[in-house]
Order: sequence, then C-alpha cells, then structure tokens
Amino acid sequence: MKNYFSPLVKTSTLKFLREARHVPGFSWFDTLHGLVYARWPYLYIGIGTGEHRLVKRYGPLVGRVARLLTRWDGQKSEPIGGNGKPHIKFADTYHGKVVPLENARQLVMVNEDIRLPDLEKIIPYQRARDIVLTNPDHIVVLDCPCRVSRHEPCLPLDVCLIVGEPFASYVVEHHPQRSRWISQQEAVDILEAENARGHVHHAFFKDAMLGRFYAICNCCACCCGAMQAQRRGTPMLTSSGYLAQVDETLCIGCGDCNAYCQFGALQVVDHHSQIDTEKCMGCGVCVNHCQQEALSLMLQPDKGEPLEIFALLQGAQRS
Repeated sequence: MKNYFSPLVKTSTLKFLREARHVPGFSWFDTLHGLVYARWPYLYIGIGTGEHRLVKRYGPLVGRVARLLTRWDGQKSEPIGGNGKPHIKFADTYHGKVVPLENARQLVMVNEDIRLPDLEKIIPYQRARDIVLTNPDHIVVLDCPCRVSRHEPCLPLDVCLIVGEPFASYVVEHHPQRSRWISQQEAVDILEAENARGHVHHAFFKDAMLGRFYAICNCCACCCGAMQAQRRGTPMLTSSGYLAQVDETLCIGCGDCNAYCQFGALQVVDHHSQIDTEKCMGCGVCVNHCQQEALSLMLQPDKGEPLEIFALLQGAQRS
C-alpha cells in the first residue's frame, strides 16, 4: 500500500496506526503514547532514569508530565483508580519478564505469526501481557536507551532486540543511525554474547506498545532503569519462574557466581554459595558461569510460570 502522506508521515507510522485501530480498548491516548515512546526512546528512558539533562533543569515539570503518562487509563480516557476500577500502577504499564538464555533464544527463533493473549500466569500484571507476533523474523537491534543515557555505560550499546511488526519497522525507520536489521541467528549471537558478559535477558511488555511483548533487552544492574527501579521497590520485573539451586557436593565456594549475579542473590557462606530466594529471579546467569556445574535452575511455581514460547504454542494448538 502506497504512503500518499510521505514524507510527512512515515510508512511505519501508518502501519502502527492501522495496527492500533484493531486493538480492543486501545485509545487515542495509548496510540499517541506509543508513538512518542518509540519515536523518542532516548528522551523517554533518559527522563525515566533521571539521567537526562531536562530532568536536572526542569525536574518538577518533567515529573508532572511523567506522572500524567503513568496515571492515565487509556482504555476509558479517564483517571485510573476511580469508579471502582483497579488501580493501575506504573509497573503494570511497562514491565519485563526475566527469561533464561534458552527461553530468549526461542523468542527470536519463532517462524510463524502467533497470538497468545492475556498470559496472566506468566505475565502477572494488569496490563500489557499479550504475545502477538506478526512477522517475528523481522528483528532490529537498537542501541540500548538505558546504556546510552549513562555517562560511562556498559558496552556494547547495540543490545536491545525489537521483535516483530509494526515495532521493528518503526524503530529502524525512525532511528537509522542507532539501529539495523539483523537475522534471527544474529539475534541469537547477541543473546549469547550478552549472557557471556553476565547480563540478564528481559522480555519487555508495554501498554502503549499495543499492550504486548515487543522487545528483548539485555540488562546489567548498573545501567538498566528497570532493574534499578526494582531495587527501589517498583516491581517492574517478574521472575522467570525458576529458582537457582546449589549442589553443595560440587560447590567449592569460589564466589565466581556472586560476581555475575545482577540481583545480588548470591553469597558464599561456610565455603558454599547460598541463594537468597527472595532476590533470585531465575535468570540462569550464575548457572552458565559456574565452572564446577554446581548451580542449576529448578521450577518454582510460587514465582509464576516460565515464558517458554514453543511450549505455549503447543498448548494453544492442543486447546
């Protein structure tokens, strides 16, 4: 379909607008919010992390605008929390699911369009918990907005994976200097390289991004705004559904796993690693860096269910 509004409106913007019209309850405010977020992610995330110069210069004004964006219920175009409606917190609108390396690989290796709505047991938030992948092999790698906003960021910068349409085309068309198309295998290579650096994979969901999964971020505790918000008490991240466990017959108490844990969930006590089950998010980074093979992941039902896309697809086909 030709874009007769070009160059005033980019083709990818029209694609986003068309898709938004078909999302039940997706308001004009949600649409505008999504376009702003995807068009200016470095400004958006920079303000969210408090690193952008606007925050330092116009802090109170910027704070009021940010609160407006996170307190508005786009579905009904009225302030949330009234008329007996459940209170929607910021974490419900923008959040990540921790995924171990193998589960992250699966998310970038899907070869068919899929629709898995309302995954409450896996994504325990009130909004933005659908997996709807259109053209899942359309993958763009973007310079991480969290890392870009830091003065001395972790490297490399190009580690955020935008998956599927209309998101991939929108990002690459509006950020040609900071993004590029990659193959599914290249996406896997990025995931594996980030895992080797000790970074955590998060599948991110956002209400303004059509209420669904749109990206895999590879996060470090020193740069990631979501991980820092989590430490300050804003529950933006949910567990993988696994918990790390230690085989004390194999553990030599070397402490290597401690250095890699991004959640501060490991420490050596009496010559063995011990896991703080409250802090452990089941990312599997420690498991992949234990040379003694003393660590493993076990299912932990009280932390939710894993995001295993192939298993979810099989279950959907059987039902």
